Amino acid sequence: MPIKVRDAAQCKYDVMALGECMVRLSPPGHGRIEFSKTMEVDVGGGEFNVAYACSRLGLRTGFISKLPDNYVARIVLNHARSVGVDTSTVVMEKFDGVGRANRVGLNFTEVGTGVRGSVTMYDRGNSSASQMKPTDVDWNKVFAQDGCRWLHTGGIFTSLSSDCAATVKTALKAANAAGTITSYDLNFRSKLWSSEKAIATTKEIINDVQVLIGNEEDFQKVLGFEVEGTDANLKELPVENYKRMVERVVKAYPHIKAVCTTLREVKSGLINNWGGILYYDGQFYEARQFKDLEIEDRVGGGDGFSSGIAYGFATGMKPQDVVDFGAAHGAMLQTTRGDTSQVTLDEVMHVMKGGSARIQR
Repeated sequence: MPIKVRDAAQCKYDVMALGECMVRLSPPGHGRIEFSKTMEVDVGGGEFNVAYACSRLGLRTGFISKLPDNYVARIVLNHARSVGVDTSTVVMEKFDGVGRANRVGLNFTEVGTGVRGSVTMYDRGNSSASQMKPTDVDWNKVFAQDGCRWLHTGGIFTSLSSDCAATVKTALKAANAAGTITSYDLNFRSKLWSSEKAIATTKEIINDVQVLIGNEEDFQKVLGFEVEGTDANLKELPVENYKRMVERVVKAYPHIKAVCTTLREVKSGLINNWGGILYYDGQFYEARQFKDLEIEDRVGGGDGFSSGIAYGFATGMKPQDVVDFGAAHGAMLQTTRGDTSQVTLDEVMHVMKGGSARIQR
């Protein structure tokens, strides 16, 4: 089934993201958290990253979440507003002054190198976003009255609480009713929920998802679909087996319009092979493979792919260009530190078309 994105002239937003955004604290370089005397302050969240990147690419974006009204929350809001992300749909609540009842989640991240992989440590309990309820937002206003062409959300936000899962389900239904395309990144996080819980919860959501995104672990842990020929180390990812898995997913859920998967082979903390596949309208489209991609920070690469997919469809690209753009954007995002995009549309188009890394003068 082809994807028909709503007319931009009839919508206030091109892309809206629903989720949690945390403040990220990282040791400089490849340092360890426990030995760090200073921390780099950034922000990030699986869903937020997509809105942020799409805004940098030139789309009209918004972010739906919940934050306490305090200084730390303003780090998130300032970061979003700096690239034009509309934060008027972020629910602000009174801060309890201590953080017992509500707070901004923290994400401590070490950027790996060599044989030492990157590490993420969450400190996000009792966050305002994790307590978000379906009634916190006027969904009809967002999708039907204001108008939104594309809604992106995912498994990270869904996993935070039963209320968050209910909020995601309500938002997806409202978006579908208004004719908005819905994308959902499975994004499994074992620190947030079990595979059994993820599968049970996602089955209640997936019927309202039109574009499904994830990597090999996501499909296994969140939907229960195995990719034959892979092991726990994921050193090699057989593409044909990937495709057979996607075909099983589409057969099980025939309403899904597109399935997008990233392909990552980890050679070291700073060297990966990277690519992606798009299944759309009965055909597979495989992106250019970025062999031996040199990485500065791998966190957010999948979100770069997701935002590239949303951008591609929203701007009317052909399917092959959509997946090529998504893979190129994900590759470029991993060349800078932090979760959120620091690259431009021209830079992504240059790499997508096979441009080199020669110095720009």
